Amino acid sequence: MKFIFCLLGTSLFLMLVSGCSTSKLDIFKSYADLKVLSYNIHHANPPSKKNIIDIDAVAKVIVDSRADIVALQEVDQVTKRSGNVSQIQLIAEKAGFKYYQFFKAINYDGGDYGIAILSRFPFEQPISIPLPQKNKAEERVLAYVKVTVNKTPFIFANTHLDATGNPANRDVQMQEILKNFEKETLPVILCGDLNSIAGTTAINLLDSQFKRTCVENCDGTIPETNPNRIIDYIAVKNWRWPLMKHQVIAESYASDHRPLLATFNLKP
Repeated sequence: MKFIFCLLGTSLFLMLVSGCSTSKLDIFKSYADLKVLSYNIHHANPPSKKNIIDIDAVAKVIVDSRADIVALQEVDQVTKRSGNVSQIQLIAEKAGFKYYQFFKAINYDGGDYGIAILSRFPFEQPISIPLPQKNKAEERVLAYVKVTVNKTPFIFANTHLDATGNPANRDVQMQEILKNFEKETLPVILCGDLNSIAGTTAINLLDSQFKRTCVENCDGTIPETNPNRIIDYIAVKNWRWPLMKHQVIAESYASDHRPLLATFNLKP
């Protein structure tokens, strides 16, 4: 059987797709566009407020974006510094998402730390793949799920590459990501904080298999104030839906990254 996650009240339950009361509406409704958000949330700690956790601010960014599916990086799961709560569950509740999944990268501060996916559509087959390293550093993962919109299945993937000064880890991590999708025939959306600017080996590798939603004259995603570098990306492979808009959202409070939003036209 194939499973998806359905949010009921404040608890996360693993259910069959048919067990979610609105899943049929999600599956059979026809959508005119698809909004995809990629956002490094800095564990919901506004950079201007040390040691403060502001889940409401992150949720508001997501709500205001009107995103349909979201890739989050730097998410805490029941850590002491974040109040021993499930950040992804709280964000999902506050932003109005029924379906969500956390993917652990490392143990941290009494809990876990990693990346997450939020979706307005039911999803299945959540997969987490450890990414390799050339030099010892914080462990990273590639995570993805299978989503169906307008009767078309696709892979939605999220990752957060190594942040150390030496690019060797990022290069082998990107190689591993591409290896996983090399023979994939379904459409793929890959989101993430790649900690790499255009022209580096990691992004050149990405470009060999995927198409970024912006390649020229793109707005920066970091720092949050007066951003001048791009390290956050949305890229597609085997993708037939045209890009309507690529946007870096001008939000400078909730995180040390700006959110990245891509809108695709789903009309036949």
